Amino acid sequence: MENPKLIQTDSWLEPFSHIIRQRHEKYLEKLRELDTGKSLEKFANGHLYFGLHKLENSWVIREWAPNATELFLIGDFNNWSQDPNYQFKKLANGNWELSLPLDSVQHKDLYKIRIYWEGGMGDRIPAWARYVVQDEVTKNFNACVWAPEEKYQWKNTKLYSHQESPLIYEAHIGMATEEYKTGSYDEFRLNVLPRIKKAGYNTIQLMAIQEHPYYGSFGYHVSSFFAPSSRFGTPFQLKALIDEAHSLGLRVIMDLVHSHAVKNELEGLGNYDGSKYQFFHDGIRREHIAWDSLCFNYGKNEVIHFLLSNIQYWLKEFNFDGFRFDGITSMLYIDHGLNRDFTSYEMYYDNGQDEDAICYLALANKLCHEINPEAISVAEEMSGYPGLAYPVEDGGLGFDYRMAMGTPDYWIKLIKEKKDEEWNVDEMYYELTRKRDEEKTIAYAESHDQALVGDKTIIFRLIDKDIYYSMDKSSQNLVVDRGIALHKMIRLFTLAAAGNSYLNFMGNEFGHPEWIDFPRAGNDWSYQHARRQWSLADNPFLKYEYLGNFDREMIRLIKEYHLLKIPEIYKKHAHPGDQVLAFRRGKLLFVFNFNPNQSFTDYGISVIPGKYKCLLSSDNSSFGGQDRIDESIIHRSFPERKFTPDQMLKLYLPSRSAIVLERIGVKSVYSV
Repeated sequence: MENPKLIQTDSWLEPFSHIIRQRHEKYLEKLRELDTGKSLEKFANGHLYFGLHKLENSWVIREWAPNATELFLIGDFNNWSQDPNYQFKKLANGNWELSLPLDSVQHKDLYKIRIYWEGGMGDRIPAWARYVVQDEVTKNFNACVWAPEEKYQWKNTKLYSHQESPLIYEAHIGMATEEYKTGSYDEFRLNVLPRIKKAGYNTIQLMAIQEHPYYGSFGYHVSSFFAPSSRFGTPFQLKALIDEAHSLGLRVIMDLVHSHAVKNELEGLGNYDGSKYQFFHDGIRREHIAWDSLCFNYGKNEVIHFLLSNIQYWLKEFNFDGFRFDGITSMLYIDHGLNRDFTSYEMYYDNGQDEDAICYLALANKLCHEINPEAISVAEEMSGYPGLAYPVEDGGLGFDYRMAMGTPDYWIKLIKEKKDEEWNVDEMYYELTRKRDEEKTIAYAESHDQALVGDKTIIFRLIDKDIYYSMDKSSQNLVVDRGIALHKMIRLFTLAAAGNSYLNFMGNEFGHPEWIDFPRAGNDWSYQHARRQWSLADNPFLKYEYLGNFDREMIRLIKEYHLLKIPEIYKKHAHPGDQVLAFRRGKLLFVFNFNPNQSFTDYGISVIPGKYKCLLSSDNSSFGGQDRIDESIIHRSFPERKFTPDQMLKLYLPSRSAIVLERIGVKSVYSV
């Protein structure tokens, strides 16, 4: 039997070929078992059957509760009483159903399901609830009927091809406001979407959309998987946000949490029908030891049905353009990857993998692209699992991109542990370009993870307390100058060299100060660090404007030259002693001088013969630089004194600066 293409691409996988083939066969067997034929859409339609639905002349609500003995619908419409007229009928396969007259339930009525089981009972928010609200006084959560007279009318329904490489703006609706409060979908649509468009990003990644009882969980402890969080507004308002983003040419992907669920029983699925293993593993695998949450049992077809239906629901009902799947490493390994250093291929193919979860991820990716071939699926995964972002039919799991999670870790380690004089450009280049060539990655210098309370953003690590006193443009401060210079260089280096896509967390593009800390008892429920201070970037007297200007020009340049579509990167020069690095990608030559003290005159860089013009200089005064580079000069290469097709380009390289040059007069991006 011929090995799948994944193994042909990476010969080191040959000893594990039988396991890779077995995993692919398990996926094919599961497709046959689900009786989907060639389509998963027909199977993943639970949201159309389960939950509360308004029909032409009646209401119907269905739930899956196999361990239950009785179910009652309680709510505003029956004074929260256990009324026999609101009792469910038991169907086959653990399903329950209740039909009601059309006038018995009203839009925005609150409700729950009272579930009885042998030895107990509990009031539950329906697993398939589409809207859940929290009482401002009692803080209790209830399902809320969302059935307005008129459905949302989409203005931008045309599916368009996403040919551009994703330039992702990671955002959190609630903290996207500068006010000391939780922001809303409407405020984000009106105030933040124009900023993202102006900044040049083409994709928005929305966090914390699925309902979660604890705001401070950042949306990662999900309770209601089909309900957009009501703390930001209504389902209509979320749709309007996505609609408006599409009108601006921005795709919107969602941070999807299928790796675990909140433990809460009153709000979530933790003990839904009196069975602790209805959705989750039983025994020691039930609880995630690091996240204080519950682990789905991907071996149960009912769980696969629930989660795949969730994917189809968000793609079709809200027109999301794809997902960033959270916590993939935790799903792949029975020990969640916590006890592995992943120093050998054996760790990907021993007996410690969750084969059911691996199968589910392949199914999830098949469904995403079946519904929308242009959808984007991103894996947040840190173990380096081979084939994660490789086609399912070729032996992979089918993600379009994987997060380059080692890159921000490397930058933090470098800034924390080494003096500027010790930064080794050879090592830096190796760390940023080290990836599986056959898989596309999303590069980023920092995301929300690096800004959480107890940690520091790159700008805060570089400038620290001086960020409070010396960010006005009239202030002279060498610490701030260093921080601004390196912030620009780190981000340009990461964007240009570390992947096929790029991600930035909102506000970091202009060096948003401090950290993220949601309101909680430990900070007296303060919003001080759960907001974005946009006014800092807008203030023409502050240096934050410099960083925002540079980020915008950096993004514009990368987009204009379609740089992230070009896989090949060539190192042209690396001198650890001088701390000078040069590499080319497509038509562009990137040159960095990380030396903190020394500028170089007529520094030689080996290039293909031609004329070169400067497209971007981090030392430009509009970016907070010193204007030491004459950007109008056309640089001409000249022969070296050796037999080589390359020539030498002599450049002035100021300390702590980067320049981007284009070889002019070249038609093809591959002929540099």
